[in-house]
Amino acid sequence: MTERSGTTLILRVFAPFAFGYFLSYAYRTVNAVIAPELTRALQLDADDLGLLTSAYFLSFAAAQIPLGIALDRFGPRRIEAALLVVAAFGAHVFATADGPLALLAGRALIGLGVSACLMAAFKAFVQAYPAKRLPLVNGWQMAAGGLGAMSATVPAEALAAAYDWRLVFHLLGVLTLLAAAIVFVVVPRDGEQTPRDGAPSLRDELAGLRAILVTARFWRVAPATISSQATFMAIVGLWAGPWLHDVGGLADEAIAGRLLAITAAMIAGFLLIGFAAERLSHHGVAPITVAISGLTIFAAIQAGLIADASASPALWLAFGFFGTSGILPYAALSQQFPPALAGRLNTTLNVLVFVTAFAAQWGMGAIIAHWPGIGPDPVVASDTTAGYRAAFGLMLALQVLTLGWFALARRDHDQPG
Repeated sequence: MTERSGTTLILRVFAPFAFGYFLSYAYRTVNAVIAPELTRALQLDADDLGLLTSAYFLSFAAAQIPLGIALDRFGPRRIEAALLVVAAFGAHVFATADGPLALLAGRALIGLGVSACLMAAFKAFVQAYPAKRLPLVNGWQMAAGGLGAMSATVPAEALAAAYDWRLVFHLLGVLTLLAAAIVFVVVPRDGEQTPRDGAPSLRDELAGLRAILVTARFWRVAPATISSQATFMAIVGLWAGPWLHDVGGLADEAIAGRLLAITAAMIAGFLLIGFAAERLSHHGVAPITVAISGLTIFAAIQAGLIADASASPALWLAFGFFGTSGILPYAALSQQFPPALAGRLNTTLNVLVFVTAFAAQWGMGAIIAHWPGIGPDPVVASDTTAGYRAAFGLMLALQVLTLGWFALARRDHDQPG
């Protein structure tokens, strides 16, 4: 993209992609609020609910590698606009579904349709903004997603209570079509090429992908990012709501309020941690150092949640704030690779995150469902707490292992050879 003023960048680059990501996060999070209604209406157990909701992650993940190639080859404007139309269709399928299979299909189409919302933005930002601004601008983008998640808490619960959950998805579908039109019309066409314009061949694109996958600095950072981001998405996107109901004993309205507060903390985290990373970089502190510090605190907070079954507001707010640390490695890695690889780099990391998020969200449901009293049957409080602690504890153990891997890999890298 050619050089433009800050206002033009905000209106023509940042805002259109931020709106798309706002909707992406609303789709990702809304099932945590409507989970009790879905469970009651369709007699779903924890395993069913986990599979249904995690279908978003699976289709999202499946799209990431071809998406990265497409973003680098055809540009973010065309790719995101087209996929948002798919998401709108998925919302319609979900809203009109009369059984679990149709819900599953709708959720998968939504996941595919919003699969470009973050990665297309990151690609566009790499083209439009100076490298030193990326942690901050990426943080703004994530905050827009946080606002989308916030809209999927109290407002979505109120709308579903006044009408039903189907209207929520019809409305999301209409807004998604609007977002597709805005991206297609407003975002500049700079940098868009076709093979006749001299764009790289598919073989060259795949060679760039291979160069990422064989680079040691990618694999030093990726495991800790993947485990923390997958855990954060699985819990905020679904299991926070059932945990607050089954373990914390909160009513539906109180759960929506608590999720709203968690989301507000998440927005603050995206803004403040990204700002801190940019400021500290001027003093010689690398963004990855800020990220790993945040992820370590995030793991400690989860240990507190597992030990405390009282639904502590302070712990959950801290969970929302520090869970955002996992977004910093995207900007940190983008600074270490050529801009032409930005789409493939971010989507390669993202596919690993979302495959793990799919496994985590479904797997946590499978673990929880093994304990008696969880699901459509009456709840036994002690069994419920044990089930959730086992599921949350497994994800925490994975994060501890990957943080240890980062420490060992970094030590080996820093040793003189």
